[in-house]
Amino acid sequence: MAPKRGGPPGRTIISDNRKARFNFEIEDTVEAGIELKGTEVKSLRTGKANIGESYAAEHNGEIWIYNVYIPEYLQGNRFNHEPRRPRKLLLHKREIGKLAGAVQKEGKTIVPLKLYFNEQGRAKLEIALARGKKVHDKRETEKKRDWDREKARIMKNHG
Repeated sequence: MAPKRGGPPGRTIISDNRKARFNFEIEDTVEAGIELKGTEVKSLRTGKANIGESYAAEHNGEIWIYNVYIPEYLQGNRFNHEPRRPRKLLLHKREIGKLAGAVQKEGKTIVPLKLYFNEQGRAKLEIALARGKKVHDKRETEKKRDWDREKARIMKNHG
């Protein structure tokens, strides 16, 4: 999968978390740098990464992102990185305080939205403060659908 252009001019999107916009009600977005080591940058430049199952959390006054999948760089086998290691997000203290406060006081979640390279070629992660959407209960609709089927079957056999 090659990186795709999108958004503001010069931005190259590597991974987009569409599921987050479906599962959460997005309120506030923040652009954060991501601390990368070794061959992770080369792997990102080839457009291989996935933030679909990732999440962010505050730990010891820092925001960390967990479960981001950046595959190993094949040509750099000796200096390769761990594909799902926790990575520190580079934010100002004020932004960290705002995010951590919203999580603790208001029960919000820090959700990663996009992983991209900005105009200067730096890897950035767009994160958001989000509130979980109320999930529609499918059981009622399934019961109604099954009953309608059963009723049609009964009417057909006895009618």
